Amino acid sequence: MLRFSTAGESHGPSLTAILEGIPAGLKLNASIIDRELARRQKGYGSGGRMKIEKDSVQILGGVMAGETTGAPIALLVQNADHIKWKGKAIEPMTAPRPGHADLTGAVKYDYKDLRPALERASARDTTMRVAAGAVCKHFLSQFGIVVGGYVKSIGEIEADLNGINYPARFEAAEQNDVRCPDHVAAKKMRERIEEIIHAKDTLGGILEIVALNVTVGLGSFSQWDKRLEARLAAAVMSVQAIKGVEIGDAFENARRLGTQAHDSITMEHSSLQRLTNRAGGIEGGISNGEPIVIRAAMKPIATTLTPQQTVDLATGFESPTKYERSDFCPVPRAVPILEAMVAFVLADALIEKLGGDSLSEMLPRFASLHKARLEDLKMDNIPHVFWE
Repeated sequence: MLRFSTAGESHGPSLTAILEGIPAGLKLNASIIDRELARRQKGYGSGGRMKIEKDSVQILGGVMAGETTGAPIALLVQNADHIKWKGKAIEPMTAPRPGHADLTGAVKYDYKDLRPALERASARDTTMRVAAGAVCKHFLSQFGIVVGGYVKSIGEIEADLNGINYPARFEAAEQNDVRCPDHVAAKKMRERIEEIIHAKDTLGGILEIVALNVTVGLGSFSQWDKRLEARLAAAVMSVQAIKGVEIGDAFENARRLGTQAHDSITMEHSSLQRLTNRAGGIEGGISNGEPIVIRAAMKPIATTLTPQQTVDLATGFESPTKYERSDFCPVPRAVPILEAMVAFVLADALIEKLGGDSLSEMLPRFASLHKARLEDLKMDNIPHVFWE
């Protein structure tokens, strides 16, 4: 129903995205997207590239008179850094960096230099993911659905988020440059990143992305690739340096008994509700109306100022890696990137659920969707013969 693709290299002239499937009638302008692009560039631990690039988007198609037309939306972001590379002979890159796509890309595509792998595998690609995701977040907001995120831990420093509701977490995270809602932990995280910068190393961490007000019934158990948690996990895992994902309390639930791992169902008036949200808002591949909670583990990125051991493919001798400009801790900047990917999946699932070609068609359908209420669950309470 909804799809996007990106193109462009890290130091090439520009980056592009085509987002297809957004319905007609959504009011959209570049400032909505630029706000998210600016968030992507904010975060302590960023490398020198963020001091050069001031990303802003051009909407080249799919929007007329300030509204989407239902046609593919074409987006463009120029690379300000390209002028330093245009027309210049670039020093050979023949020593692959451990943890990057340098070596695997060269083997797969038979490259004669490692630069093409670096350029396309680079997290610079996430610029256009955020741009496309900004449109999806804006679309979801028309239905009251909010996607937000924050940093839960960096290195060994863990935030204490007890007693802070999700909207307050989203707001507090944007008040500091490590995007952590716990300001005591945020100060320690910043100090730890500073230590790592001086040590010429890198840091990873854990992020939480949460979707609020998601209606019951997105996704399906009917096929493996329709399960909502599978679609979300694939999207989050597609982001550079993300090496692990859990939905809700997945890993903690693995240590619990079955009677302790699930969310009891209660009733208030005629509405069916949950006492807890250990499932993270998804049961049987379908959203259950609770907040969708996703945690992602981001490894320390592999480009380090301190050289690592590798082999120079041109000489055949072991050699140290050469430094390519990069972040020291990309975790804070990853928050809007993961929000974008989650928003894309949820927008896709919502469009699939509602159908329709325009926002004006979809909004009444959304209002009429079944809820987890007794009056919407017509149980006839009689025996059935299901197979003859």
